[in-house]
Order: sequence, then C-alpha cells, then structure tokens
Amino acid sequence: MLKLLKRISWKAAVGSILFIVIQVFSELNLPNMTSNIINKGIATGDVQFIWRTGGVMLLLTLITIIAAICGVYISARESQRVGRELRSEIYTKVMSLSKDKIDTVGQASLITRSTNDVEQIQFIFMMLLRMMMFAPIMGIGAAVLSYTLSPDLASIFFISVPVLIVLLAVIMGSAIPLFRKMQEKTDRLNLIFREGLTGVRVIRAFNKSNYEESRFKDANADYMQNNVKAMTITSLLMPVLTLVLSATNIAIILIGGEYIAIGAMPVGNLVAFINYSAMLLFSFMMLSMMLTMLPQAQVSAARINEVLDLESTIVDGTDRFSEESIKLEQTQLRFDNVTYSFPEAERPVLQDLNFDMKKGQTLAIIGGTGSGKSTVANLIMRFYDASKGGVYINGKNVRDLTQHDVHERVSYVPQKANLFSGTIRSNMLDGKENATDEEIWHALEIAQAKDFVESLEAGLDHVVEQGGTNFSGGQRQRLCIARAVVKEPSIYVFDDSFSALDFKTDAALRKALLNEITDAIVVIVAQRISTVRDADLIVVLENGEVVGQGNHDQLVAENNETYMEIMNSQFREGEGR
Repeated sequence: MLKLLKRISWKAAVGSILFIVIQVFSELNLPNMTSNIINKGIATGDVQFIWRTGGVMLLLTLITIIAAICGVYISARESQRVGRELRSEIYTKVMSLSKDKIDTVGQASLITRSTNDVEQIQFIFMMLLRMMMFAPIMGIGAAVLSYTLSPDLASIFFISVPVLIVLLAVIMGSAIPLFRKMQEKTDRLNLIFREGLTGVRVIRAFNKSNYEESRFKDANADYMQNNVKAMTITSLLMPVLTLVLSATNIAIILIGGEYIAIGAMPVGNLVAFINYSAMLLFSFMMLSMMLTMLPQAQVSAARINEVLDLESTIVDGTDRFSEESIKLEQTQLRFDNVTYSFPEAERPVLQDLNFDMKKGQTLAIIGGTGSGKSTVANLIMRFYDASKGGVYINGKNVRDLTQHDVHERVSYVPQKANLFSGTIRSNMLDGKENATDEEIWHALEIAQAKDFVESLEAGLDHVVEQGGTNFSGGQRQRLCIARAVVKEPSIYVFDDSFSALDFKTDAALRKALLNEITDAIVVIVAQRISTVRDADLIVVLENGEVVGQGNHDQLVAENNETYMEIMNSQFREGEGR
C-alpha cells in the first residue's frame, strides 16, 4: 500500500489538507456560535446579536460547503488519476510479459486485478484524502474545544471513547478476514465465468451446461455468503456508534443539567458540548470505517504490485538490424543447435534443432501432437528464448535484438485465429498501418479471402465482432493469413494456420503464397503431408527430437518411419500422397 501511496501528488495532498482545515475550522465554530446565540442572544433578548451571529453562521456554512466540494473534487480527481495510471501500467506490463509469466498469474486474475482491485485502490485513496485526514483533525479539534467548555464533562470521554474503541476493534477483527477473502472469491467467479464464455460450445456439446451452472452457482453462493457475513458484521458499526453516542449524550445531559441547576454552566455551553461530543465520536466512527477498508485495499495493493513487479523472462537486447542486414537478399533464418525446456520440466520440449534457410525458401515443421512444432514458431517470434544454442535472423542472435526489431521482420499467424473488434480494414491495418486498399485486396486474394469479402455488402468496412465470431473458422484463418501477408515481412511463420481450410483452398492458398512470396522465408508448421510436401526443407519432430530432415522425396526415399506413419495414416483417410 505504501508503494502505491507514493503515487499521490503532493500538490493534491496539500490541497486536500488545506480545504479540510478550512472545512473543519468552519464546522467547529458553529457549535460555539450556537452557544453564544443561546447564552447572549436568547437569554438577554438581544435580537440584533442573534441575527448578526446567525449571518456569520450562514457564511461559515457556505464556506464549509465550498471547501467540502473542492476537497471532494481534488480527492476524486487524484484517485481517478492514480487508477488510470495503474490500469495503464498493468496493461503495458501484461503486454510486455512472456507467456510463462502470464500463465503464472492467470488471465482471469489479471482481469480482476486491472478492474476490481484498481477500483478498490481508487476508492481507498479518495477516502484517505478525505476521511483519513478529516477525521483526526475534526476529532482533535472537537476534543480540545469540548475540554475548554467544561474539563469536568470532558472526563466522560475517558469512558465512552475506550468503550467505542474496544467495540469497534471486535467488529473489525471479525470483518477483516472476510474482506481479505473477497478478492480471492472474485477471482474464482471470474475464472468460472470466463471458462463458461470461452468454452460454451464445448459445454453444450457434452451436455455439461447443468454441471457448469452448478459450479458457478456454488462459487456465486460462496461469494455471496462471504459478503453477507462481512456486511452484516460491518453494519453493526452504526448501531454501536449510535449506542455509545446516545449513552454519552445522556451522561452529558445528566451531569450538565446539574451544573446548569447550580449555575456552574450556561445552557448554551451544554448544547455546544453535546455537538462537540457527536463530532468527536463520529470522527472515531470514520476512522474505524477506514481501518475496516484498509485490509481489503492492502490485499488489492499487494495483488497489483505483484503484477507490476513481474519481470519478463524475455529481455530486450541492444542490437539493431543494420541497413544491409535488412535487405531482402540478405534474409536468413538459422537454428544453431537449439534446445528449449519449459521451467522445471523434466525433459526438453525441443532438442538439438539445426537448419539454415535463405530468401525464397520454405521450411516445414511436421510431427505428432506434442512433438514441439509450435515451440519452433514461438522461438522464431521470440515468445520463448532458447535454453541452449541460438536462433539467428540475418546473422544476428534474436537474444541480442530488440523484440520490436524481431517482430518487424517476422509475420506470424497463430494456431488460433485472432481477429479484433472493428472492421476487416482495421484488422488488415494491424499488419501494416499505412497499407492501401490495393495492397489489402492483393493480400486477401493471396489468402483466398477476396471472394467472400467482396460478397459482403460493406466490403473492407464490414464489421468484425469481438474475436471474429461473425465469421466461420476458415474465414477467420484466411483473414489472419491476409493480415500477415499485407505486412510484407522478411519471414512468414504459419503455425498450423491451414487446419481449418478444406484441401482445395489449402492448395490454392499455398500455391499463391509460393508464387507471390519469393523474397521471404516461409515457415509452415502443420500436420498435413499435403500442406508441407512442396517445402524445400521438412523437419520431422518426435518428442522434441529431430528424427528426419529433407524434402518430401528424400524423406520418402529414406523411408523415414515417423514421416511415413503420418503420410500413410492420412493416405488411408483419403488425403492422398
């Protein structure tokens, strides 16, 4: 929490304190003036004094209102500014993190931390700039002024205040653990809800709707019960304050009445003392409420700091591509004895991979599920760093380059087709922000997407819903491929990007790619023999190890066991040789 508190501007803190002092000064003077009206105005029948003092009270009330408005504005603006910065920093941090770090925290938890947790910090900062400063100043001022009115009556506070503190401590001690659990249960709710949304088709296909609804209801009920307990306990704060305040006022009136009866205290002083008593006890109430909120905010602060303190395992190098090295004729991709292991894994997921590709060549990676095919694509994009050996682009180790330089030279199409909400044009411009319509249509033609885009009434301005759900799987893949093509990079990486395409479209698309993309290296990760058979080099993987390397004819001639098993299985299924 202290780490986040440093984000509050000193100007905002000083401004807030200034307006609080003005507000408290004005409010503390009102009971004293009420006392004077009773003692000097009503008792003596001095109407002019009553009007004059009443006018001053109205002016102080107006000053109090203005100071309160200014104070609230400053605290609200500052807390929202801090919240905006935190959300921005969390988003930027997450975007820069390596995949393994994101998986460590979890996507559902990251969403909660950037929304619910930040809102908690915003609220507590606003309260800190108001209540946490207002309550002590008001309480101290009320205590001092009540003591000046009657030191004997002020001794009542030595009983009521400790009683109030003990009761509040019991209430807060019971509520705080429940507030700490609240964020964890919010994470759980978000996780189940997100899984239900993303996996709704699978859930329906396996008739698991009732099970998932039951799972969500259980988590929701658990969250509700926790919150009901917490709110029930904290709801006792106001009755406790009212009880102590009422008992204190009764004692003040009883003892004060005796003082008035013997002439030791004017009636107006007793009225003012009762008001100061209410201010003092209410200050304790505000502080107790703040102390109740602080543990929950502390949990949120710790969760936010945990994300902001994460360090990506992928660290930018300082080297840059020279003008000569980025020329298309210099394009080169080389894996030099590359091995990769996931953290704490028992064995490498990819081991001793070597190849050297140049401009105009096509590399294909094929193998069974879990053989390490996608890891090759991730290493080229530098989503992972090789545990051993090196990945070289244009003669430079990607570890020594900035991620920006690597991603500028490589165009990537992932296994899962990802489209962003907007239009087809806006998605294409993600690949190349200054692409012309002519370049976009050309990329769509290569990706075999031109026909269906032309059939849309709005064409390139056709709306793309979140995740591209208003397109079929094959259409989404072709649009993602077009987005990669429009970028015109030095290296294309297709990570099993043709799986949703029929064989005719797959063949037409690969033919167009190879005919049009002659000045770049193409890397294709696939499971179909028909997709990889025309590649200049095919790397066959099994359990992370290279078990075959060569073109299609060479692998067939060598009777490579793994490659032949894949080909024969697909031949039997009618895919052909």
